[in-house]
Amino acid sequence: MDSHDPTVAIACKTCGQIHAIEPLNPGTIAKCHRCGTRIAKRTPASLHLTAAFTLAAIILYIPANIFPILKLDMYGATTENTVWQGCVRLFTDGDYIVAVIVFLASILIPLLKLLGLLFLVATTKFRVSRWKRPRTWVYRIIEVIGRWAMLDVFVMAVLVSLVKLQRLATIIPGKGLIAFSIVVVFTIFASASFDPQLIWEKDEAAI
Repeated sequence: MDSHDPTVAIACKTCGQIHAIEPLNPGTIAKCHRCGTRIAKRTPASLHLTAAFTLAAIILYIPANIFPILKLDMYGATTENTVWQGCVRLFTDGDYIVAVIVFLASILIPLLKLLGLLFLVATTKFRVSRWKRPRTWVYRIIEVIGRWAMLDVFVMAVLVSLVKLQRLATIIPGKGLIAFSIVVVFTIFASASFDPQLIWEKDEAAI
């Protein structure tokens, strides 16, 4: 295989079989001929999808943190709290670990994921030839974090459970909770639609 040969060798992660793969067209996949596991894929209109989902998630990230996520009705008194107010309340009550988990999983990590995806889309769209390895690391980090996306749901369950321990309280979902849920879904779609091979390609017609 010479230096000008576009064929690359890929090992199947399931059975270890080595394959010589030629560049795939957008919308196609390559499967292992031994076990049938998918070993490579090309997502059509990858950047457009990732950009659309990322921008939509960033827009909804604002109301998700401005509007209250929960409405608490206790003894006739009603209070509404945003995610940040919930973090502050937990920290004030001495639940430091839970407060940090809520802050990281519901505010900081989702924002960093969205900024990372926006960075990947922008640098790939404008065919930036530098920082390819760091950009690949960014994608891998986002991919690893994405596997823990259900942590957001877990955090919300913890919040509700903490309040319901008071028994006489009634929990009503707020507007922020709906926006927050959509942000989580759009972020998952954005990271899943991004094609990391575009980082290493100089000329890509799909861009």
